[in-house]
Amino acid sequence: MDDRHSLIDTIARAFVPVHPDGYKFVAIGAVATLFLFLFAPAVGWLCALGTIFCAYFFRDPERVTPDRPGLVVSAADGKVSAVVEDVTAPRELSLGTASLTRVSVFLSVLDVHIVRAPVGGKIIHSAYVHGAFFNAELDKASEENERQAFVIETKSGVRIGVVLIAGLVARRIVPFVGDDDSLEAGQRIGLIRFGSRVDLYLPPDTEIFCETGQTAIAGETALAVLTDEVKVRA
Repeated sequence: MDDRHSLIDTIARAFVPVHPDGYKFVAIGAVATLFLFLFAPAVGWLCALGTIFCAYFFRDPERVTPDRPGLVVSAADGKVSAVVEDVTAPRELSLGTASLTRVSVFLSVLDVHIVRAPVGGKIIHSAYVHGAFFNAELDKASEENERQAFVIETKSGVRIGVVLIAGLVARRIVPFVGDDDSLEAGQRIGLIRFGSRVDLYLPPDTEIFCETGQTAIAGETALAVLTDEVKVRA
């Protein structure tokens, strides 16, 4: 019985739900695959593999977000590519010229691309900026690439900047939320198609847990703690 349950659990984990935004891509791939199998079977197999990858790319697994006062969780799956202190937030965040800490997570095409809220609160500002499509790991991507910015204000008034950045392959950012929306930590806030980066802008007195090269899981991996938030709740 235990072996049977283990097999069922393994199969269930292998079939992660596909986000609705990916349905049309998977459907187009499936139709193209059937057509090609009729007229060019060899190409049909390649198209089938592409369709399977498309379903894999748009997977949307459930996540369990830790509940701790002031905790900042990763907004994206991927690798922590940079932790930089004493930076100024990009103009579209409207956070002024105060010195902040930026934590960047780079998403490869193999990572889950659903972006989640790093903290609970309310979106007090959002902005979409058209731009270029440089490699998202480059520093200049923060200022020159196409991006979607959000400012989340926690219940105690701490403001966090979240910027979804399109990359070399990514060509579309799909936001799920907007101005005045209330969020729970770990809630889905957007999707970046095919490779990208997410930057978090945190107050300078934030206690950072993460380091460059670390693997992060959206909605689950603790990156930092907002010390002001902890003091208010204490």
